[in-house]
Amino acid sequence: MDINLPLILMVAVVGTGIVTLYDFIFLRKPRLQAIAGIDAQFPGLEDEAKEGNDAYVAAYAAATAEPALIEYSKSFFPVLALVFVLRSFVIEPFQIPSESMVPTLEVGDFIAVNKYAYGIRLPVFRTKVIPISDPKRGDVMVFFPPHEDRYFIKRVIGLPGDKITYVNNVLYINGEEASQSLVEKEKVESIAGCTRLGGRYVVVDETVGDRTHRMRKCSMEQSSSLDGSWEVPQGHYFMMGDNRDHSSDSRVWGAVPEERIVGKAFAIWMHWEKFFSIPSFSRAGSI
Repeated sequence: MDINLPLILMVAVVGTGIVTLYDFIFLRKPRLQAIAGIDAQFPGLEDEAKEGNDAYVAAYAAATAEPALIEYSKSFFPVLALVFVLRSFVIEPFQIPSESMVPTLEVGDFIAVNKYAYGIRLPVFRTKVIPISDPKRGDVMVFFPPHEDRYFIKRVIGLPGDKITYVNNVLYINGEEASQSLVEKEKVESIAGCTRLGGRYVVVDETVGDRTHRMRKCSMEQSSSLDGSWEVPQGHYFMMGDNRDHSSDSRVWGAVPEERIVGKAFAIWMHWEKFFSIPSFSRAGSI
């Protein structure tokens, strides 16, 4: 089961915030009074002399001592609150776990996701409170699929009301074919379905609307791609991976409701495939 980091972070912020507020309202005043009482016990003692007076130092330390829970809460609360605000409303990092977006994104890529591009949403609950803009065809988007609460990342292919058709590795949007131009044939042979059929994986530039992106497919027709025709309901988006023969996407589990959108992926900032490997920034750049 995936860890619900936003929920954990929210609980940590609320918990440390409550403790910090309780200290400020109920405990701070008695602590200041105790400090004032200590100063009254040592009249005429200059500030420089206080540091060298063992009795004063011991009394001051006892008066200002805080329980560990309060001390840690006051220290961590501003840091946790800042991280929570940034991750919830501004930008959040994600790591690519699968090959479904090859060649655009590779396993081990760390990406940055704009959390406000499609509107300001309440953290954890995901309710949109301030609309800003809608997803556009060709955007790379992070979302929760309709069937589970786990982050997915795919490309927006179909907008509300579109009719999407995918046949023999060719995409049609509202009856119009998305043009493809060959970029390269992959040199490394694969044991996957494409090779077994006598084909080879190729990379093409695919144009959807006024935007062009890289897409990976099998050179053989009738390969392992998921063919079919779908109509996108209002308030939903049809998502597809760029690695068309190896992507579980809207062709499998349907269009994504608007309320399950997380944000827009806009940049790769690091590549780190394995824990014991060396991080690389050679792939850093916009998506």
